[in-house]
Order: sequence, then structure tokens, then C-alpha cells
Amino acid sequence: MTVTLFGGSGTMGFEAFKELWKRRDQLNIQLLLLDKRRERNLFYPYLKKSKGRNLSITWGDATVYSDVKKAISGTDWILDAMAFISPQADYYREKAKAINIQGIANIVKAIGEEPDGNERIPLIYTGTVASTGDRLDEIRFGRTGDPLKPSIYDTYAVTKIAGERIVLESDIKRWVSLRMTFIMPTSWKKLMQLYDPILFHQPLNTHMENITDRDAGFGLVNCLDIDKNSDFWCRIYNMGGGPEMRCTAFNFLKMNLGISGLDPEYVYERKWFALRNFHMQYYYDSSQLNSYLHYWRDSLDDWKREIGQNRPFFLKIIKSLCSIFPYIKSRVERETYERMRTMAEDHSNGTAYWYNNKNLKRIRAFYGSIENYESIGDWKKNLDYDTPPPPPVKLDHGYDELKELLNEEDLQKAARFRGGKYDGSYWNGDLMEKVPWTCSNGHSFSARVNTILKGGHWCPLCAPPDWDYDRESQDSPFFRQVWHGDGDNAIYTEADCDDISGKRT
Repeated sequence: MTVTLFGGSGTMGFEAFKELWKRRDQLNIQLLLLDKRRERNLFYPYLKKSKGRNLSITWGDATVYSDVKKAISGTDWILDAMAFISPQADYYREKAKAINIQGIANIVKAIGEEPDGNERIPLIYTGTVASTGDRLDEIRFGRTGDPLKPSIYDTYAVTKIAGERIVLESDIKRWVSLRMTFIMPTSWKKLMQLYDPILFHQPLNTHMENITDRDAGFGLVNCLDIDKNSDFWCRIYNMGGGPEMRCTAFNFLKMNLGISGLDPEYVYERKWFALRNFHMQYYYDSSQLNSYLHYWRDSLDDWKREIGQNRPFFLKIIKSLCSIFPYIKSRVERETYERMRTMAEDHSNGTAYWYNNKNLKRIRAFYGSIENYESIGDWKKNLDYDTPPPPPVKLDHGYDELKELLNEEDLQKAARFRGGKYDGSYWNGDLMEKVPWTCSNGHSFSARVNTILKGGHWCPLCAPPDWDYDRESQDSPFFRQVWHGDGDNAIYTEADCDDISGKRT
């Protein structure tokens, strides 16, 4: 069996490759990798060990169709772990569009041009939890089929939603979309590479169901064990690590800093952290995917132990000194604070930078208002970030989900709940059939029933950018369930994202 893996040099992708490598006696592994020094060095030991057997690499670019076509030639399976993620996706938006949209379009096209490709080759696509944006207050739990609501300014989420739609609307007979949660690196070096002002975009009371990189890669490769006649196929799944990987963003910060013996209240200012407009949630339904792929292995304690063990030796010494000598701990915290302050105040993607430079649109999107930002107290005031979430609430999807067979009346009801209408004259009950719809803005479009009802997608012409969420919530009771709403009908355009274009930490 020949398996092609895209994104094999990424955090999740490399873990998936290592799982494939364990199966190399039963597999031919094909990769598409950028011809860069990092990728060459990373995979050289494996090429050397393979001696030209069971592993082949196409050195190319997923945005170039001929490279993709070459990489999947003769394949039996495709695992797509490819993504250009935040914050780089926000800094380099055109590159994000090319990789996250054109890249998957190239894969889908190339599958169709393989002999009997659409019938024969399964595609495992990796989406993102960012598709559904922030889930605060009483809606901390989410499930597939909930409204898609990429956060304002989130180019990564916007492009991954578009990429997922290409898969869902394709003619491929066996596909799945795995909407990935935050993937926690088990490498200290990779964890440190995540530090960027985007850290402060996350509200401290966000509820997160994370996953380790090794469990994510393990689960992805376990898709190869699913029978091609299983009901696993043609569905969207939330891929989280389960109850043992749940925490608040504040507790994640405490755990992360605690590995080095530090405390968040001495390293961060509380007002640096946004009040809304990011993403993450507890998954109501992540156990569904685990029932097929059996990838829940790590807990937060396992991750903490792993990261603690592979820290550089000198950091272990510093932690020991901090625990013995308070003045050393105080000095380390002051120095860390200065690095964090620089990110928050001096980088154009930093929350304090927005405040100091009166970037009112960013402040409104992430805080609601200048007044909200200024009213945030210190770490001793109303600190309720450890409270458990409210009981899980299932959002209304606009139709009777308990019915075994849906009919056109259900489609009309679901469309009205989204502010539009179903325009068909006959539907045979097949969720994979494309039918006509109209949105509240009068746009006519065709989409599979499965894409709309089970995926949470709606009108592709209204999908962000622009972010016109106040108006959408007025027209759509479906969307109103997840929008906090300021009532000022603010519209955010793609041009509003230009203030951080090309920036780096």
C-alpha cells in the first residue's frame, strides 16, 4: 500500500511520518517537501536508512500542481497534515491562501486525475478548531455542525474553512475532515517557537481541549486501518485529546511557566490578554473520532512531564536555583516580564501596542472597547479563571437531528434558521447530493446537504472576509447563538488586516 503524506515536516506531520515509518515494512511512503535545508536535514537519516526502498520524496511545492501530481502518482491513500498556520498566516496572507486553499485544491484535482482516483483514493484532511472562533460564556462546548465563525482578522481560519469546503464539495468518495485543536508540541524547542504576540489574543478564561503532537500524528495514521466500507467516511470530526487534555488558557499558562518555576502574575500583565475574538472550546463530540482511531493516550500531566524532561540542562539548573533562592527567581521573572512586555507593547500584533497606538478596530474586536481594556484589574481582582465550565449546551442546528431520514421540509427549516431558503424542487434524502440554496443577501449557491447541515458551512460568497457579523446575527438565528454582538454593525475588511502584514516577532 502506498501512502502520500503532505505536511510531513510540520509539528503534527512529522509525528505522523514517524508513525508511518514504524509501518514501513507494510507501506510505501511518499512525501512532498519543500527543497530547503531544514527539510533536507530532517529527512536525510530516513532516506539513508531506506536505501531507496519504501520512502520517496518529491522536492517541490504544494502550490505547484505538477509537483502535487508527481507526489501522489500511484498512491492508495493521502494524509494531508499541511497547513500554513497562525501567526505566520496573519503576517503573510497571500502565502496562507496559496498553501491552505490552492494547495488542497491541487490535491483534490490530482486525485481526480489518478486512475479511478475519486473512487479509489481516500483523503484525510486536517481542518481546525479556529473555524468556529471563540466559545465563551455559556457555550464553552462545541460540536461539528455548529456555525462557522472565524475570528475577526484570522486569515488562518478563513483559509482553512475554504480548504475544507473544497474537500467536502469534491467528487472524492471517501474523505474525512479532522478539525484539529491546539497541538501541544512535546519538544521544548518547538514549544518555545510558539511565543509570539498572538499569545495575548487568547482570553484567559478560554476553555481548551488540547492534544499532543504525538497523539495527533498517531491518530492521523490510524485512519489507514479504517475499512473503506465503514461509516467513518464523508464526515467531519473534532479532533481533541479528550477530558484528560482539558484546561483553561490561564491554567495552561500556569502549567507552562511552572515547568520553569515561574508564576504568570509576575511575568504578564493581566490586561495584555484579550477578552474575546480568538478560538478554542471543549469538544462535546471528540469521543466520536476516538472511537474509530483510539488515539487518546496522553494527559496534561504526561505532556508536562515530557516537556520538563527534555528542557535544556541549564534551564533545569535555573529552576532549581529559583526554588532555593527567591532573589534569583525574582530576577528571572523580571527578565521574562521584559521580554513579554516587548512583545505586547512593541509589536504591531501586540494587544498593548494597539492600545498605546489607538488601533480602535483591533481593540474593539478583541476587547469590545477602550473602556473594557482600561477596566481590567490586576491579578488579585475577580480572578475566576479556574472555575469549571457550565454544563454542555448543544446549539440548535435548525432541524430535527434525531430523525433517521430528513426530507425537503427539514432542509427548508434549516435554511430559514440560517436566514435563507432551500430552492430545490426535489431531494432524494442523500446527504451528499448538491442542492440549491439562497442566503439572506440573495446569493444563490449550490452545496451538498452534508456540507451545510453537518459541516456548519453556509454561503461561500458571504464567508469572511469581510467580517459582517452583527448583520449576519440579525438575519440568522443559527449564527446568533455564537455571536457576542456589539450592536454597532461594525464591518471588518481584509484591508484592516494590513497593519501587521509582513511582521515578525
